[in-house]
Amino acid sequence: MKTKRALIMHPKDNVATSVEEVGAGEQVSAEIGGEWRTVVAREVIPFGFKIALTDIPKGNTVVKYGELIGKSSRAITSGDLVHIHNVEGTRGRGDLVKGGK
Repeated sequence: MKTKRALIMHPKDNVATSVEEVGAGEQVSAEIGGEWRTVVAREVIPFGFKIALTDIPKGNTVVKYGELIGKSSRAITSGDLVHIHNVEGTRGRGDLVKGGK
């Protein structure tokens, strides 16, 4: 089976961004600083979406670009899709603004 590719933006990141659609059960690899990190997708990861590289317990930080981008709203397992269903942004949710504006 072909390994799918993802991008890690910073060595501290606990998520990677898929550069192609990944099916559940497929292996995903990303390289940063000569180190390869590999996980198995637990669900479909659409192109451009984030995949967890490690387990992220509920309430822990989600790190991309070496920066906090949010906190997990529930436990995230390595290989899970990381998106608004399991992460709360630290600057609020624009999609929940009253009136959709």
